Amino acid sequence: MSRLWRLAPLWVLALLAAVLAVSSVPAQAATTAITVDGTQGGRTFDGIGAISGGGGNSRLLTDYPAAQQSQILDYMFKPGYGANLQLLKLEIGGDANSTDGSEPSIEHARGTINCNAGYEFWLAEQAKARNPNIGLYGLAWAAPGWINGGFWSTDTVNYLISWLGCAKQHGLTISYLGGWNERGHDANWYVQLRSALNNAGYSGVKLVADDSGWGVADDMASNSAFNNAVSIIGAHYSCNGGDGGDAKSCSSTTTAKNNGKPLWDSENGSQDMNTGAPALIRAITRGYIDAKMTSYFNWPLIAAIYPNLPYNTVGLATAGSPWSGHYTIGASTWATAQVTQFTQPGWKFIDSASGYLGGNENNGTYVTVKSNTTSDYSTIAETTTSTGTQTANFHVQGGLSTGTVHVWATNVNSPSAATSFVHTQDITPSGGSYSLTMQPGYVYTVTTLAGGGKGTATAPADHALALPYSDNYDNDVNGTEAKYLSDMQGSFEVQPCSGRTGQCVQQMAPVKPIEWQDDSDSYALIGDPTWTNYTVSSDVYLRSAGTTELLGRANTQQRPQSHMNAYYLRIRDTGQWWIEKMYTDGSNHTLATGTTTALGTGTWHNLSFTFQGSQISAKLDGNQFGSVTDTSFSSGQAGLGIQGYRTDQFDNLSITPGTGGGTGGNPGGTGAVVSANGGKCLDDNTGSSTNGNKIQIWTCNNSAAQQVTVASDGTLQVLGKCVEVTGNGGTANGTLIELWDCNGGNNQKWTYTSSTGALVNPQSGRCLDVPNASTTDGTQLEIWDCNTGANQRWTVPSS
Repeated sequence: MSRLWRLAPLWVLALLAAVLAVSSVPAQAATTAITVDGTQGGRTFDGIGAISGGGGNSRLLTDYPAAQQSQILDYMFKPGYGANLQLLKLEIGGDANSTDGSEPSIEHARGTINCNAGYEFWLAEQAKARNPNIGLYGLAWAAPGWINGGFWSTDTVNYLISWLGCAKQHGLTISYLGGWNERGHDANWYVQLRSALNNAGYSGVKLVADDSGWGVADDMASNSAFNNAVSIIGAHYSCNGGDGGDAKSCSSTTTAKNNGKPLWDSENGSQDMNTGAPALIRAITRGYIDAKMTSYFNWPLIAAIYPNLPYNTVGLATAGSPWSGHYTIGASTWATAQVTQFTQPGWKFIDSASGYLGGNENNGTYVTVKSNTTSDYSTIAETTTSTGTQTANFHVQGGLSTGTVHVWATNVNSPSAATSFVHTQDITPSGGSYSLTMQPGYVYTVTTLAGGGKGTATAPADHALALPYSDNYDNDVNGTEAKYLSDMQGSFEVQPCSGRTGQCVQQMAPVKPIEWQDDSDSYALIGDPTWTNYTVSSDVYLRSAGTTELLGRANTQQRPQSHMNAYYLRIRDTGQWWIEKMYTDGSNHTLATGTTTALGTGTWHNLSFTFQGSQISAKLDGNQFGSVTDTSFSSGQAGLGIQGYRTDQFDNLSITPGTGGGTGGNPGGTGAVVSANGGKCLDDNTGSSTNGNKIQIWTCNNSAAQQVTVASDGTLQVLGKCVEVTGNGGTANGTLIELWDCNGGNNQKWTYTSSTGALVNPQSGRCLDVPNASTTDGTQLEIWDCNTGANQRWTVPSS
């Protein structure tokens, strides 16, 4: 061969080179033949759902303006409009944090039941009003602390039956009930629960076990009583990568498959509403092909939470700004609609018309489901792992409809409004046969069902919650949650005031709950993470000896929720006080402490916590008793709390702006951002707009690379992209600064404090820093503990 190569004429060499060039281009994926035969079958399709809970992720939805609230609910539940969910899992609240907040129990103290606690029943009512056929599923993450004997106890069985009774009062039928989320199972407890449900008139409620892993199937196989008690085997994150994984393959076990009961993907997802869409559809199709799972539940339904909390863009949509009415519908909604708008629970999979495109998982997958009452069918195909165009040749037989098929498509790999849930074409089969050409990165639905629809409602623009803000709770209904006040731990509800007339907010959990994750003090957050200079004030009433607290400039939060960048004012009934700050690593730092007038118990006092630039001060009944200077956190929410689980009360919450305004921390405008350390400018290296390009200091030259827009949303933008802390979650000292597509992440937010000149990243609580106070052109910027040094002081443009 080498000899022939040396002797070949130039035209032969040119031809060989051309052939080699063509072969380097990815080949078109293999054509797939799909026979849709109505005489063939498979397992029963049980529906696609999502999870409200685990926890607090629907909280802000209740405070949305009526118009936008209805629009969001339509996008989630209304048939032929959006996600068209067929199932909804509800958290059974237990007064303890279960990811993004604490959901209230219906029974904080033994024997006192409030069926209007929280918002899960309200949400279920809204879902049922839009889709009367939606299936409801209850599951506990935590439980109230009065329960004796731990979670796997008779008390918990009775508590769940009380919860079902509350659901019935709301006109809701709960079809499915689980045990303890992701905490395994107690076989005897499930047997006891089954018997108790039957005796209480809930024989129709099907038990799901164990909302953890497939090991439950092994115990069911060896314990007939346990097996008889359970109707559905539910596992979590059984697709490749687990929680938040890519779902390129899924798995169950032989024992589970052989059990004969339905296998459910009873929690999956944990992904951004847009970038998680490819994994979502893969988990649905590959979940059946690989593991025979017949239902999928996305966690969560919606991120209706404050944007400084974990998972703030995870779900089918986001709704974190109730005062503005702003919300965003994610690509995951439309990936879901590709299945739900063209199927119904009770339909049957056709195993022979389900598989890997071209027989190769890298090309994508397809599943076919047929109606159990008509000749209709739908095939859902995803090409999210494909690199080339491919064709599917369909042939329909066995009594299924050979009429016109309707094709819908969503680009999930590169989502946009224009390519989401589009009715692309109608195809008329010839002799029951037709072909479909598919592009990579899509999910397609081929269906004989007419209809399908895409909602057209749009959200208003986002804006910060304006100050001043106040609430005396007197217009609220007893037992409900106060507007915008989001429980992080414990349960804060409106109750009649003790020792005065009117309504107050009371922490309701009298003892530590049975927790799902380890946490600490009971507290609730309120307001806008962009608030900077303000005073948070509240009347406080200690019902017993202990410590009450106010929070300020609370911003980035991690798990558990005690790991948060925030300032705390804590004061005991004895008058001993502390001003402290907490970091996301959980470390607690006392900035100042002392003793002031004793509050005592059973008496109302006013407590206030003020932030003005780097100055932090506290007052009791109008008299200042403590102050400190600190620059760690320049913006964040306010909050109320207590140490422990006492039932203290709060009234007359007031948040008033300080000098320089309380909303937002950036002056706006476009121009140079100049360091006080040598007068160098913040600069985008070489003026490149490539993601990951370094942000540095450079001699000021008025170039486009140094024209920075200080935006009202807290971003610093150069050439239409954002200045960010690398790594998306980077919070450590020395983490570098780069340029990236703007995505709303807290690693792209900066709050300017005019009194110190600091640009503070709220995700880390650290300052934009020139390393080692360098003045060398090209020095890449970083974040570092705020220290008021010249290398952390900046002059920014104003509007």
